[in-house]
Amino acid sequence: MGSYEPDQPEPQNLWIETPCIPSATLSRAAGCNIFLKLENLQPSGSFKSRGIGYMMQKAMFGKRTSDAHFYCSSGGNAGLACATAAAILNRPCTIVVPLSTKEHIIEKLRLLGAKVHQAGSHWALADAHLRSELLANDSVGVYVPPFDHPDIWEGASTLVDEIIAQVKSYNVSQIDGIICNCGGGGLLNGIMTGVEKNFSTSSSSHPKPKPRVLALETIGADSLNASVHAGHLVTLPAITSIATSLGAQRVSEESFRWSQEASYLTSLVVSDAEAVAATMRFADDARMLVEVACGATIATVYNGDLRRVLGGEEMSDEEWRGKNVVVIVCGGSNVSLDALGVWGEQFGVRDMDMYKKRI
Repeated sequence: MGSYEPDQPEPQNLWIETPCIPSATLSRAAGCNIFLKLENLQPSGSFKSRGIGYMMQKAMFGKRTSDAHFYCSSGGNAGLACATAAAILNRPCTIVVPLSTKEHIIEKLRLLGAKVHQAGSHWALADAHLRSELLANDSVGVYVPPFDHPDIWEGASTLVDEIIAQVKSYNVSQIDGIICNCGGGGLLNGIMTGVEKNFSTSSSSHPKPKPRVLALETIGADSLNASVHAGHLVTLPAITSIATSLGAQRVSEESFRWSQEASYLTSLVVSDAEAVAATMRFADDARMLVEVACGATIATVYNGDLRRVLGGEEMSDEEWRGKNVVVIVCGGSNVSLDALGVWGEQFGVRDMDMYKKRI
């Protein structure tokens, strides 16, 4: 076993503080003040760099060794975050992806120096292969789950720390809403942890109201929403949405717990068509290309869900205009102009009102 080298990168080297910027175009579409938290600018291309980078750095310190070999099961973004962090740490990593994983994702992983194995028709089978066939036989192996670990949630919670500091430069003292998507729940759990940490009634003599949190899924990848409606954790029989990055058949227990205990959290579902339309319109409005999974979050700005859920029927237009909402632009690498064009044709996006209603 080698000794841990104290000059190895600090946690902030594995992810960056991303901008949180106002968007005049999306604000006009929503009717309130929209801020974009640009997690698509993380080193790996998605928010996953935060939580997974934090966990991997903590594992290195915890083992006090430079011999760690990281293992992650993922169909895309978590694997890319693991491989990116491992390259910075100069440590080997192995990523196990389902057989359905696109070749361009596999190529990206290999370019980062990762060993890539393909196994199973979906993530759960790939993960089982990783655990039983690879990790079990490596004495220095470190398992990096894609979403279900407290260290990942703690790393993701730094999003909220940054947002609170960043909006102050725009003379914003109150955040009324934070909008994110939910796959397995790593991002959502981090945001909820961050909200509780920064808006705790016990941490200030004059606590500010907690922002409403909206967690978005697509139909066919809606394990959280199905669990909320059932009143217990539900395992989806299959993932049928094209937003495969949201494709956890069973959301984390922690996410379900938050849905039951936090009155300020709301679970919402949009269609694949709405997610695609939002992704295409966002590309025009913000000049950024993001995954359809991210488009599910952005869809609430364009389809009226944001006003309906956060504003309600009682709120006047004038009052709604003063609300401040942060949209987590989570990014993602499983997208291309060609794929977006195909989906746009498939769902008839250019004929949809939420796409045609341009600014």
